[in-house]
Amino acid sequence: MLRFSLLFLLLFLIDTDKTYHREYYDGGALKAQGWKVGDSKEEFWKYYFPNKNIKEQGHYKMNNRTGYWYFHTETGKLKMEGHFENGKKVNWWLFYDENEKINHKCQLENGVKNGYCLKYMDEELTSAEKYKNGKKIKEWFSFSGFKKENKLSDLK
Repeated sequence: MLRFSLLFLLLFLIDTDKTYHREYYDGGALKAQGWKVGDSKEEFWKYYFPNKNIKEQGHYKMNNRTGYWYFHTETGKLKMEGHFENGKKVNWWLFYDENEKINHKCQLENGVKNGYCLKYMDEELTSAEKYKNGKKIKEWFSFSGFKKENKLSDLK
């Protein structure tokens, strides 16, 4: 029983530092909101433009972006979305045009292109590029040429 009481007390003391935080623009509009533990951003956060449209939203862990994030334009349209790990962009990222159609998607590692980037126009694949540590090393303009030189399983 004593062990349970000490654990409960410890958890209570840790959680008392957790607060819901809001930031505002000079004009009074909400700029950001989310959880903090001490000075560290944690869990879900949402950011806004001064016109109140959502700017970006996602999760933090120990003040670093983590998990899946969404980014929007000032008019409210989806701009890009993708994964963060320890504050760096990783895995596949999707980028949208002004009509919210995917215009390209890229594999990222530590915030730089590392893998494939696929480019689209009107939802049709127009070209593919391969990057290594942020530098383009190859480009294809036909899907058959791309398939011939690569494994489609690399696109996962």
